[in-house]
Amino acid sequence: MARQMPRFGANGISRKLTIVAASGVLCVATVGASAAADSWFVTGSTTSVVRAADVLILRPVSGDHAVRSATLNSRQAVSSRQARSSVTKQALSMETARRAAAAHFESVETAAAARRAAARAAAARAAAKRAAAAAAARQAAQQAAEQQAARNAAAAQATATQPAATPQGPPPAPAGAPQQIAQQMLGQYGWSGQFSCLDSLWTLESGWNIYAQNPTTGAYGIPQALPGSKMASAGPDWQSDPATQIRWGLNYIQGSYGSPCAAWSHEEADGWY
Repeated sequence: MARQMPRFGANGISRKLTIVAASGVLCVATVGASAAADSWFVTGSTTSVVRAADVLILRPVSGDHAVRSATLNSRQAVSSRQARSSVTKQALSMETARRAAAAHFESVETAAAARRAAARAAAARAAAKRAAAAAAARQAAQQAAEQQAARNAAAAQATATQPAATPQGPPPAPAGAPQQIAQQMLGQYGWSGQFSCLDSLWTLESGWNIYAQNPTTGAYGIPQALPGSKMASAGPDWQSDPATQIRWGLNYIQGSYGSPCAAWSHEEADGWY
C-alpha cells in the first residue's frame, strides 16, 4: 500500500511524501529534500524510527522498550541541559574571577605608581633643601669673608694713622738665685703653677748648681745638658750664667715634654729626662 501526503515538513514547505507498508515495516520517503532537514514524530508505543538518508523505516517494537527509550532520551536531555548550565556557570565564574583579578592588579599598580610619585616628590624636596642649604652656606661664607676683609682694611687704616711705636730692647735679664730666676721665667712659658715640678726635677739632676758636671756622661749645668756646649744656643755665657742655662733648659723641656710636670713624670718613671 502506498499513499502520498502534502505539507509534512517542519519548515512549512510542501513536500511529496511516500508511505509504503510492506511485511510489517512502514517506510516513509521524501522527494526533493533530505530527511535530516525535517523533524519527524511518530506516536505510539509499538514503533521505533530508524533514519537512513531520505528514507525512514519504522519497525514494530515492544512497548516496554519504547517507554524505556523515551525515558532515557528524556533523562539524557535533562542531563545535557544541566551540563550546559554547569559549563555556563563555570564560564561566568571564571569571567568574574578574571575581572576581579584585573581590578586587583589595576589597584595594586595604581598604588605602586602613587608610591613612586611620592618618592620622586620627596627626593625633589630633599634636593631642593640641600641646594638651599648650600646656597645659604655660600652666602654666609661670602658675608664672613667680606666682613673679615672690612675688619682687615679698618685695622690697616688704623695702623697707618697711628704713630710708629718706639722700639724697645729685650726685657732685662732676671736676677737672683737660680730658683728665683726660674720662677720669673716660668710665666713666659705659661707654666707659673709648675715650679714645684721643675724644682724637684733640677734638684735631683744638679741641685741647681751651674757648674755641676756628671763625671760619667759629661752632662753639665743646672739642666744637665749633654754635652754642655748645647747651651751655647741660649747665650755665649752658658758655662757660668744661670739665666742662660735655665732658658736653654726650659726650651728643651717645652720641645721634648711640653711642660715641667710632664718632664718630672718621665724622670720618676725612667730615671732620666
